[in-house]
This record gives sequence, C-alpha cells and structure tokens, in this order.
Amino acid sequence: MFSLSGSVVALVTPMSSGVAAQTRLDDAALLRLVEFHLESGTDGIVAVGTTGESATLTEAEHIAIIKRVVEAVAGRVPVIAGTGANSTHEAIKLTQAAASAGADACLLVTPYYNRPTQEGLYLHHKAVAEAVNIPQILYNVPGRTACDMLPETVIRLSALPNIVGVKEATGDVDRVSAIREGTTADFLLYSGDDATALEFLLAGGDGVISVTANVAPADMHELCVAAARGDRVTAAQIDARLQPLHQDLFVEANPIPVKWAVAALGLMEQGIRLPLTWLAPEHVNRVTDAMRHAGLEPQS
Repeated sequence: MFSLSGSVVALVTPMSSGVAAQTRLDDAALLRLVEFHLESGTDGIVAVGTTGESATLTEAEHIAIIKRVVEAVAGRVPVIAGTGANSTHEAIKLTQAAASAGADACLLVTPYYNRPTQEGLYLHHKAVAEAVNIPQILYNVPGRTACDMLPETVIRLSALPNIVGVKEATGDVDRVSAIREGTTADFLLYSGDDATALEFLLAGGDGVISVTANVAPADMHELCVAAARGDRVTAAQIDARLQPLHQDLFVEANPIPVKWAVAALGLMEQGIRLPLTWLAPEHVNRVTDAMRHAGLEPQS
C-alpha cells in the first residue's frame, strides 16, 4: 500500500537560459535540485506536474524526466509522476510509461479544457486505474482546468483499489472532512494550495504537494511535522514566515514566479518555455521581498 505524508515538492523542470518554444532541458540542474530536496528533508517529489511545465514538454521529454528523477532519487523518498491529460488514452499511455520508469505513484489532474461531467471524470479515472496497476492520486485544480471534481466523485473513485488519494487544490478546507467521512482512513488527502495548507493539515490532511517547497523545502517539511503532531503554534510560526511566498509565487501564472525564485537561489538557469515568459520586472521586488521574509537571500 502506497503511503506518503508531509511535504511533497511539485518540482520545477530546469531548462537552459532563455524564453523560447523549445528551451533545452538541463539535466545537471535537475540532479542538483533532487539532491537539494533530499538534503532539505522533502518527503516526496512530484516530477512533471503543473509546476514542472508538463503542458510544454513533448511526451518523450515527459517520460525522460520521470526516469531521471527516479534514478536520481534512488528510492530515498517516493517519486510521484504527473501523468494526467485531457485525453483518457494519453493519460493511460503516460501512466504506463511512468510505471515502467519506476515511479512509486502517479498524479492525474482532471481532464482540462473539455470540461467533463462528474460521470465523465469517474469513467476517465476508472479507465486509467483499471489499465495501469500503479497507485494513483487524483488532482483537482478547477482554477486551471475549468473542471471541479466534487467530493462525492472523489469518494466514489476511492473505492477503486489503486486510487489512493487526492490532491485538493480548491483552497476549500471543508473538503477535508467531506472527503474523509466518505473514505477509508488510509485514503491520502493532500493540499494543493500552499496558502491554506496549514489549516488543511490541521483539519486532518496528510500532506501538501507544494510550490513553495521548491524554494523553502526545510521549512515546508517542518511545518508539516509540527502540524502532524498537532502543534499549531509552531506550525503557524513557520507558516507566517512563508505566507508571502505562498501568495507571491502566484503573482503571475505558476511556474513563472517560482522558476525565477529557484534561479535566484543559484540552483538553475533562467529558462522557461513559451507560452510562459520570465517573471516581469515589476514583480521582481515583490517576490524578492517574499523570499527575504522567509529568510532566503536571492543571489541575483
């Protein structure tokens, strides 16, 4: 049975410097980031999720990054592969590839753009779960997909043996109890919204799949540890340092600000793929101030 709690980083995908339709993937920086997270206490890694620019990668690149992260991690923490798609056939294909690459689980975003019904969501995820025998985590982020998977659909899907959890990114903490009441105790509930993750955890969530963890991994880990033991005071103190990051890493579309912040820490080059662009100059001071509030000092 797959089990993972705590801070799970939604890892950025490092690229060579520049903004272009086809920037080169930076393997050396990817390996540095993996070690940075392992040394900082990150509890798990999501490779090629939304923050990893899955939408701008080719299928071959997508699979290659999953393989590389699995190899670099070498079993030290679980690796979750982002394999969602708006085509059920494509989602099955990516999930099969992730399983073959050795991923511990897959994260499948609700099909975006085509706005399926709740029945369509159920049948989509059921088809993937039945086609590929790997633990699968549902991912609900209606702000990006224009599709909201309701708690009753999550509960219905939880009956499938290899659907093991959900990343809930609505920011609605009430969904923790709504989903928990209809699922078994081992069904995993992850926050996908850093700004409300503390309350999500204290309400009974198991962890957070975090954008902020890209730049403040040790603090996100410690926040989760404190919340797990019910220490609201300590968790809230950490969260107060991180709240500006939680907010300002979304001053432009994710992952634009967080890639700027990771590059500013000297961990990778300033590379991103169109149609995403580099952080606009008018937002640089805001993200810099948020980093300094968290005790981080940008190098550039």
